[in-house]
Amino acid sequence: MIRIILVDDHAVVRTGYRRLLDAEPGLQVVGEAASADEANALILRTDADVALVDLSLRGSSGIEAIRRMLARQPTLKVLVLSMHEGAGHITQALRSGALGYLTKYCEPGDVIDGIRRVATGKRVFSPEIAQVLAQEAVDGDGALAHLTPREFEVLRMLAHGESANCIASSMHLSPKTVLNYLTLIRQKLNADNDFKLLHLAARHGLVDMSRTINA
Repeated sequence: MIRIILVDDHAVVRTGYRRLLDAEPGLQVVGEAASADEANALILRTDADVALVDLSLRGSSGIEAIRRMLARQPTLKVLVLSMHEGAGHITQALRSGALGYLTKYCEPGDVIDGIRRVATGKRVFSPEIAQVLAQEAVDGDGALAHLTPREFEVLRMLAHGESANCIASSMHLSPKTVLNYLTLIRQKLNADNDFKLLHLAARHGLVDMSRTINA
């Protein structure tokens, strides 16, 4: 039996995944989380084999959730299921420890197959994701590839209008540490002010405009 936790901030979406997966022989959903903090706490209460994770969570993103879950349970296998198809999100999710990355345009059967494959330690990607990764390999690293997952998360939250104090609270860091991260990010991206950082973030798809509009 493959034990699965669902990490997505939409209850309706989680319900749909639970019904799909629980109806499949050999798969069992053992927990749900709507945020990175809930996912981190859930790891302590369950003995999950696979986490199905969306990257667009309220507060800290799925990338931070992946990093924190794997720090607590290194044997956990993570499969991302997200709307994000940008190289920055894909690269950072993989750097954080995800084994697979599917888009939410994939078929239900692809999700089931993906869970079974990552549970055995295999990598799995949607065709669109594989194409992005192949193009990145040809073109070379993009600007955001120089950031660590934590630096990427700080930049993403800044791009969503979060203050240093809010970022610190969400990521369980001190405000001084966040400011240090921002200094390193500016140096790595050759941006001497926040306007340039925000421009880079928007150009690389870090700002989810659908959430900005609906907020």
